[in-house]
Amino acid sequence: MKPNGVMIRGVRHGRKMSLRELEAQTGLNRGYLSRLENEQLEDVGSEQVRRVAAALRVPESLIVEETTP
Repeated sequence: MKPNGVMIRGVRHGRKMSLRELEAQTGLNRGYLSRLENEQLEDVGSEQVRRVAAALRVPESLIVEETTP
């Protein structure tokens, strides 16, 4: 899955959540989350997407980019 880092950061900021807080809620490393938001990761596993979406309280589909076949 290709993450939509701009959307992830926007939702996180909208919720006034720091990367440190997102790290605590997802169990994912802050550096990894930063690379995710900066769109430096091309492919992310569904488990990571699920964790981030759950922590941000949004549907998974909101934080991944749609891919065309």
